[in-house]
Amino acid sequence: MISFDDAYNIVLDKAYRLNPETVGLGEAQCRVLAGDVFSDVDMPAYDMSAMDGFACRRVDLESPMTVIETIPAGRLPEKVIEPGQCSRIMTGAVVPEGADVVVMFEHTREIEGKIQVFKQSGKSNIRKKAEDITSGDIVLTAGTLITPAEIAMLAAVGHDPVSVVKKPRVGVVATGDELVEPRHKPKEAQIRNSNSYQLCAQINRMGCESRYFGIAQDTPESVEHILQAAFEACTVVIFSGGVSAGDFDYVPEVLKKNNVEILFEKVSVKPGKPTVFGTKGDKKIFFGLPGNPVSTFVLFEVLAKPFLFKMMGYDFLPTVVKAVLNSPITKKKTGRQEFLPVILKGNEALGLDYHGSAHIHAFSKANGIVSIPAGVEKLERGQEIDVRLLK
Repeated sequence: MISFDDAYNIVLDKAYRLNPETVGLGEAQCRVLAGDVFSDVDMPAYDMSAMDGFACRRVDLESPMTVIETIPAGRLPEKVIEPGQCSRIMTGAVVPEGADVVVMFEHTREIEGKIQVFKQSGKSNIRKKAEDITSGDIVLTAGTLITPAEIAMLAAVGHDPVSVVKKPRVGVVATGDELVEPRHKPKEAQIRNSNSYQLCAQINRMGCESRYFGIAQDTPESVEHILQAAFEACTVVIFSGGVSAGDFDYVPEVLKKNNVEILFEKVSVKPGKPTVFGTKGDKKIFFGLPGNPVSTFVLFEVLAKPFLFKMMGYDFLPTVVKAVLNSPITKKKTGRQEFLPVILKGNEALGLDYHGSAHIHAFSKANGIVSIPAGVEKLERGQEIDVRLLK
């Protein structure tokens, strides 16, 4: 049995970056940039008004001014501002030559057909040409995860289509004669297969492509048939269940028969001790996660998710925040590192009623997890802890 940190390092060491591909801007959400992105324009492209008002010369603000034109956004000014003149201007419009300040409409009044400023703010209210970005600047670097903010940046610099790293296709398989699909009412000794749908949702949310291969029955033949189908179609295969030491846990022996090199089979972590990781050749990856729903959920988040992101060219770091524990958390056994669900409210972390690795309901309420190191029996009320955010 190896430590979680050792398992993490082994897994990440086997992640290789996939090749780039080109996608339309509308399909770029949650993808990872394959190369640096340069701006093809200055931003702003001109001196532009930051608000609706009058474009003037600052030296004229004490005197009445004549309005010589109206400048809407999207149209170039036609006239130059001369002494005693101003132009009505809209937000985002190009500031005319000669003007060095825009006065808000609210700070002016019309007297005898001329504009008089009655309040000066000291600000120019002008966005200067190229004050944000100069043409040729790198605006996004390779390895950036594309979120809505990056979509806006890509659109602003005309980067459509976009070169991104291919996303892994991940095969998902559940094992166990006791499983039925969620649409079926379980009979005696049966349970619904929640793990596969949970895993597909976790995979899809991070921008990868999931493919569900169904339930493998507890026979070597069924496990082998579905494993081969998943490896044929996918780069990464994730099994849930069938990886421990039970009489009907055939996955490890089938893996060896199919030339999967098992790099570890047990991890000193709770939940998730019987976690298997292996490789088939240079390009195929296998994760075998325990069958209990919490184990599957947590081990995907802390082990498989960083691996998949690295394949996409992204160095994933979870969001971790400091919080004060609202109530004590006690471990029954201290031999393994343990992940437990919490609710983060403001700067407080609240422990949940949690019954163990089958109690996925607790995680539907949680928005974070706390890691308790091996050897630590209790976290005290009022203690500052690190909470890894889940949502």
